[in-house]
Amino acid sequence: MSATFDTQLPLPTAEQASQVRVPTRRRYLMCAPQYFTVEYSINPWMDPEQPVDTGLALAQWTALKEVYQQLGHTVETITPEPGLPDMVFAANSGTVIDGVVLGSRFRAEQRAAEAEHFRRWFLRNGYRDVVMPTSINEAEGDFTWTGTVLLAGTGFRTDPGAHAEAQEVLGVPVVSLNLVDPRYYHLDTALFVLDDQSDRPQVCYFPGAFSAGSQKVLRRLFPDAVIATEADAACLGLNGVSDGHNVVLPLEATALGGALAERGYQPVYVDISELRKSGGGPKCCTMELRG
Repeated sequence: MSATFDTQLPLPTAEQASQVRVPTRRRYLMCAPQYFTVEYSINPWMDPEQPVDTGLALAQWTALKEVYQQLGHTVETITPEPGLPDMVFAANSGTVIDGVVLGSRFRAEQRAAEAEHFRRWFLRNGYRDVVMPTSINEAEGDFTWTGTVLLAGTGFRTDPGAHAEAQEVLGVPVVSLNLVDPRYYHLDTALFVLDDQSDRPQVCYFPGAFSAGSQKVLRRLFPDAVIATEADAACLGLNGVSDGHNVVLPLEATALGGALAERGYQPVYVDISELRKSGGGPKCCTMELRG
């Protein structure tokens, strides 16, 4: 399986062409879906009655990992553990900013053991400032670093108290956002950052996933955001990963890819159909190691 780089893109306007998108090399942590299956349901995407092809999930994950490497990024891996089928969704097990690690504490007991395996990985790999949270905190599932502020989701998984804890541990300003649609149970299913390297970070989000007040906050913070459609969100198109130029998206998110191309970004499409059976996409599989 290979990713698709969209070369049939509309020509940008003169204003858009002047906005040169510059990729930055990233370092990611991923976990192979060796034991992936859907044997319980903790979000609306999961149906234990639906057949799951673990081999296909592994092939899709491998293709995603290879895309990152082809784009020049470094990918670290953690050994998957039997009995933890959702460990592939590495983003939920840590938030790393400037080398400081805030671990996770899962709401669902089925995933609770994942946090300790990731904590040990950080310590084995030279991280010394590792803090495990006291509040329910599903890490980059609900914490999104924009380069200036940490956007923090709540409503279904992460407790509001975890937002204050993240600010204390990571030493960055936090903006709370309330999620209201259970299909978009984590912030990273409804919003992702396109550019975190400038004074004016750019994001993409689906307004319908957020409360009215949170929508107002997002409009105030990001007046030039890319606004996704219901169809974009429904294929987990908002679970994307951007390096400032290349944007990795689910194969079905072509409308969103077109909108991003008009802003000067390069869509890179990957097939995550099997992993989506557990409510995950590219970002869910990808924890960013910053600093």
